[in-house]
Amino acid sequence: MGKPTDRELVEQARAGNAQAFGTLVQRYQRRIFRLAFHLVRTGAEAEDVTQETFVRAYQALDRFDGRSEPFTWLYRIAVNLSLNTIRARKTKRDAVPADDPRIEPLLAEHRSSHGSDPARIAQDRQLTKALCEGIDKLSDTLRTTLVLVCIDGMGHEEAARVLDCPEGTVAWRVHEARRKLREHLEKQGFGGDAA
Repeated sequence: MGKPTDRELVEQARAGNAQAFGTLVQRYQRRIFRLAFHLVRTGAEAEDVTQETFVRAYQALDRFDGRSEPFTWLYRIAVNLSLNTIRARKTKRDAVPADDPRIEPLLAEHRSSHGSDPARIAQDRQLTKALCEGIDKLSDTLRTTLVLVCIDGMGHEEAARVLDCPEGTVAWRVHEARRKLREHLEKQGFGGDAA
């Protein structure tokens, strides 16, 4: 017998099977954390958002109506909690630290294609840092959409369901976010082909 679907796990959890909900948590915990981390920008807050996402989902199992996939439902909870965390912070966004943990995973993807040239690695690190700074300067709406589509790899249709907006709005937000990132990178001295 194959692995149960997300919907089957939700139904089993509703029937009192805590292990089924645990399986759902295992399937999506990393992705929810990564999403929250890119939005709230600190590991501790991202962990809090991730944990709270699953707590709220568990408490609301009976209200899950099945109109969307459980994954989409979990993402919507995580996005809302992340945005609430950002709003509650009410402080000015800080500059990206040199050791920003978002940078290494992005660099690792490029190292395989560029080898171990120290000059290229340093240049990639500067570009990635500037990119993170640019993402952080975006509005919450543009940043959330960009993270879902460009970092998490979600399609426009699925992102539209998570964000509860039309697909065309998702496309416009991604376009606008990329335009603003290109402008930011050009001001930082990176050519137009960087973004």
